[in-house]
Amino acid sequence: MKSLVVKRSVVLSGHKTSISLENEFWNAARHIAKERNQGVGQLITSIDAARRHTNLSSAIRLFVLDYYQQQLEASKRSHAKFIHRAHHPH
Repeated sequence: MKSLVVKRSVVLSGHKTSISLENEFWNAARHIAKERNQGVGQLITSIDAARRHTNLSSAIRLFVLDYYQQQLEASKRSHAKFIHRAHHPH
């Protein structure tokens, strides 16, 4: 699967900047923002404010990866509780 890096312009704290992201990461960021009832600009602003020692595009990729890893872990915990309850009814 070939993914192209696309340069996009965003406004952060009143300043226009550009980020280069693959479409998959951009779409994931938009999805996460929608789940949080915020615009993608708001989400990117919060990622920008929290980032340490990395460029914004990398920070967005790491945020998206972490977000989905956390969802996967929560799903595994939920599934394990369901299986435990099924085998050990109270």
